[in-house]
Amino acid sequence: MTYALELKDLRKSFGKTEIIRGVNLAVAAGERVAIIGPNGAGKSTLFNLISGRMAPSSGEVHLKGQRIDGLKPYEVNRLGLSRSFQITNIFPKLSVFENLRCGVLWSLGYRYTFLRFLSNLDDANERAEELLVQVGLAKKRNVLAVNLTYAEQRALEIGITIAGGAEVILLDEPTAGMSKTETAHFISLIRQVTVGRTLLTVEHDMGVVFGLADKIAVVVYGEVI
Repeated sequence: MTYALELKDLRKSFGKTEIIRGVNLAVAAGERVAIIGPNGAGKSTLFNLISGRMAPSSGEVHLKGQRIDGLKPYEVNRLGLSRSFQITNIFPKLSVFENLRCGVLWSLGYRYTFLRFLSNLDDANERAEELLVQVGLAKKRNVLAVNLTYAEQRALEIGITIAGGAEVILLDEPTAGMSKTETAHFISLIRQVTVGRTLLTVEHDMGVVFGLADKIAVVVYGEVI
């Protein structure tokens, strides 16, 4: 069986300290899997290994059957995996619409060029408009991202994460710092925008875990127990 995402005996050491100690995990296409565990268990390091921000010391990461460990983050992204971060990662001095349009350009075939006006890219503009509605930010279209509320910035980051059409989505503590009302709304948003996609999320709030996940993997001391 070819999994959407598969980790095989994945390990990561910093000097003599082994942080990830032989993780094995298989996620089927369309599954929602939550990774839980105490602080310092290695959850964020695991995400960094999967998304290419770090190279493993040994072991393998497979995306839709293709080995991706050791690839750079942008290479992993172009193969169909996208992630968000614990700390909001957006373009603060661009508008909400412009942030989303940036996210769709590569997937629509637009490469590095200074010969096109973005306003003339009808397909990119149309897709960005669709994303505005999808993440509930249509009324904030022309607002600079820096002026959004925290929850709205997180929603924008979700929009950027899915903008390129990735089939596998990694969310690192997506509801951290939100109120109960914001969290409930965000769970609904994540479920909506990840329909048909594979989701792997790190989360401490068990209400979020049970609201999102089909399966739960518990990581302790760098191992799935």
